[in-house]
Amino acid sequence: MFKGKKVIIFDMDGTLIDSIGIWNDVDKLLIKKLGFTGKVESDIIQKQRDETLRTYSKSENPYLDYCKLLGKIYNSQLTAEEILKLRYDVAQDYLKNVIDYKPNVDKLLKKLKDNNFILAIASTTRKVNIDIYRTKNKNIMNKAKLDEYFSLIYTREDAKEIKPNPEIHLKIVETLKVKKEDCLIFEDSLIGIESAKNAGIDCVAIYDKYSDMDREQINELSDYQLNDYSEAIQILDSIYKKGD
Repeated sequence: MFKGKKVIIFDMDGTLIDSIGIWNDVDKLLIKKLGFTGKVESDIIQKQRDETLRTYSKSENPYLDYCKLLGKIYNSQLTAEEILKLRYDVAQDYLKNVIDYKPNVDKLLKKLKDNNFILAIASTTRKVNIDIYRTKNKNIMNKAKLDEYFSLIYTREDAKEIKPNPEIHLKIVETLKVKKEDCLIFEDSLIGIESAKNAGIDCVAIYDKYSDMDREQINELSDYQLNDYSEAIQILDSIYKKGD
């Protein structure tokens, strides 16, 4: 899996950090603040969000379109811009104090760095959120600071189109002046895996329970499948112990 690779590209939400469930919680609270008093199911929220972001992947701000849809569904008098700001305000505590790396991510990053891999992030997360992870999230900063391990961090603002469009992955290849075959992409979601395959780059599907609804397609499309990062560490250790 790692043999012959020089650059390892990671998605952020659901891949490096345990955040998909948290974003579902954020949107639940947001919907309540829009005035809805009924029960809201996490899987419905996630599916609705994923489908909207896919539909509006070419939009200037797909999350604004998502907030516009929420306003329509839940009969809010707020504008899409106001709902987006409210969503950001709701998310602040989660971004700073709750979100954390997935188990063993920090150990893998350190081993990859020690073995001279170039690390990059390709995320549809907004830069303002990534900056919180970089400078204010103590869980992440105490384990493996993003700026110390990643040579490139590309966010929503760095690509005109979001995943499954491959633009953000191809931009990393171009910036680092490497070949596609030199790269390996870690993703957790079907949209991310599709983006990697559309870019023509080998990809690893790291398990995240919030992608179980697409598990069959994810396993079919991805080149490798891992249950957790301890498996990636074992593979990496086996390669370098052999001296390959």
